[in-house]
Amino acid sequence: MATVLIVDDDRVNVRVFSAVLNRRGGLVVKSTENVEEVLQIAQAREVDLILMDVSLSRSIYKGKMVDGIQITKMLKTDPQTSDLPVILLTAHAMDGDREKFLNQSGADGYISKPVLDHQIFVEQIMALLPNS
Repeated sequence: MATVLIVDDDRVNVRVFSAVLNRRGGLVVKSTENVEEVLQIAQAREVDLILMDVSLSRSIYKGKMVDGIQITKMLKTDPQTSDLPVILLTAHAMDGDREKFLNQSGADGYISKPVLDHQIFVEQIMALLPNS
């Protein structure tokens, strides 16, 4: 069974996304917003895909505030984790944001919030899972 890591500082989003992914996708879900933990989980290959919120309000790495774009860049530039699929989640859905965020981060996908169609949400994630 595939495992997804949700990196989001909104507990409600984590609960909703976890329930949807578990019930509709049959996926195991982990969550954290702790940057060190994200990097450790990714390097240990404990997950098959990461859902990364772009705007993290409490995530600190080496004494500095970081957002989902910066964390994704760290993952994508590390040879140990560069092939791990990362999908950005964001409420920033203005024209051009998708392309800008994907280019800045190196992420593999982009989903805007709020997620209105849960089936399409699950399908977007399943499509990027290895061996799907």
